[in-house]
Amino acid sequence: MTRIQIAPSLLSADFSRLAEELHDVEAGGADLLHLDVMDGHFVPNLTIGPAVVKACRAQTKLLFDCHLMIAEPQRYVDAFLKAGAGMISVHQEAEPHLQRALQMIRDGGARAGIAINPATPAESLTTAIEFCDFVLVMTVNPGFGGQTFIEPVVGKIRHIAQMIRERGVPVDIEVDGGIDAATAPLVVAAGARILVAGSAVFGQPDRKAAMEAIRNSVSVRV
Repeated sequence: MTRIQIAPSLLSADFSRLAEELHDVEAGGADLLHLDVMDGHFVPNLTIGPAVVKACRAQTKLLFDCHLMIAEPQRYVDAFLKAGAGMISVHQEAEPHLQRALQMIRDGGARAGIAINPATPAESLTTAIEFCDFVLVMTVNPGFGGQTFIEPVVGKIRHIAQMIRERGVPVDIEVDGGIDAATAPLVVAAGARILVAGSAVFGQPDRKAAMEAIRNSVSVRV
């Protein structure tokens, strides 16, 4: 059975009752929590900042996976580290000094990730993959939850997995966008091990059952 980690995306939670939502997914078996940070500039939406991350930190023991969909991410890395992030990913498309940003994250005690958009080729990781702990592959265009999974990205995930094997580096592949029980087997078969699920978890009345459905789809079909 392939071991995967499920990261419910806070973007799809009910923000009027965040503490309850966090307790619910933690009790339901989530492995970590994915927090989408958007600035209305790099992506066309505004979401949360370090203050919300810090407030959430007090409500759960789940590892916080902060996905910085923002311009100039180096300026904010330290704030998210102090707020309690255990994983931080920065977009390759937004950070011209990628290795420096990744080292800042690692120096702060968190796992460092490179995030790439659907149209960004796997080859763009060639000079940076050895400096990160995980690659976050977007299977929708970032900015909004509830979008349709872009299936051609599966080939890119497979390519990145091959690159990781060839280089022998301890890098995980995380996938974000349109993940549910139908699409999870596709990305896991390609090499993904961390699955971000928004509406497929928070959009369901029974979050534990929703996460179990994703896990079962992988164990049955992979």
